[in-house]
Amino acid sequence: MKRSFLLFFLLFLFPTLLLQSCQKNEKVTGAQNTLKVVTTLFPLYDFARNVGQQRAEVSLLLPPGVEPHAFEPRPADMKRIHGSDLFIFTGKYMEPWVDALLKGVDAKNLSVVDTSNDITLIQGRHTHEEVDHTHTETLVSPDPHIWLDFSNAMKMVDSIAAAYMARDPQNAGFYRTNAEEYKKKLEELDRKYKDTLAQCRSRVIIHAGHFAFGYLTRRYNVKYVSAFRGFAPDAEPTPKRLIELAENVKKYSVRHIYYEELITPKVAEAISQETGCGLLMLHGAHNITREETVGGVTFLHVMEKNLENLKVGLQCR
Repeated sequence: MKRSFLLFFLLFLFPTLLLQSCQKNEKVTGAQNTLKVVTTLFPLYDFARNVGQQRAEVSLLLPPGVEPHAFEPRPADMKRIHGSDLFIFTGKYMEPWVDALLKGVDAKNLSVVDTSNDITLIQGRHTHEEVDHTHTETLVSPDPHIWLDFSNAMKMVDSIAAAYMARDPQNAGFYRTNAEEYKKKLEELDRKYKDTLAQCRSRVIIHAGHFAFGYLTRRYNVKYVSAFRGFAPDAEPTPKRLIELAENVKKYSVRHIYYEELITPKVAEAISQETGCGLLMLHGAHNITREETVGGVTFLHVMEKNLENLKVGLQCR
């Protein structure tokens, strides 16, 4: 009887238990094979999360609330990148510190993704209209804020998906499907912007921040006047420039001044006191606050709120 039971166990029950054990091991192995991804800016973080979903562990290099132009990587950041599979950044003009950072990282097993590849940058010859209608030209680096044109954002999503598929070809279809689904959301957002901004009485944005919205305003045919001549918010506008902005407010009958996220809006407040205009935020989505992070704010949420504020400021129907 005992011998019959043992034979039954070996022939029937043991293979079943072995199969179950193997299945459990496969699940553990799958979890261990989750791709570790480090991104530099918030848009990339959100894009990478949507494409990778449960197959990717995505982290944002910027601490919550830190303005990216002032960011300086720490040794802990290098350690995190060293232990990752993918490092995703915007491009050399947005994150000029990336080259030096990667030189300090053993990157032989690291896939580095420059999402500005295949995107035509707005070149850095910025024409500025003076009050007396004369023009001056200032040569600066190309505009790095590529994600604010949603057609560019779609290309960035494609670059991220391609990197995922290269590192994890067995799940290529999963990443491709996720990328296409997210791009549909960007296409819908783009249509909403086009339809809304085509019905506005005003076609001028006065922005008391650095020149971040060139891509967005070009796509939707809106005139863009910024307090700063360049793309980085590390300089103060001159008194002459503030006078010019106030003159433009009167010239174009502007009712609202826009200010940027994560920076004290003292320039916008000064122009508002001078002109009586209201204040509205125009969020460049470089990064978000700790409260927004905890609240689950996404890139799409930020852009929807921008559209609401643009609708008010440009007096759209």
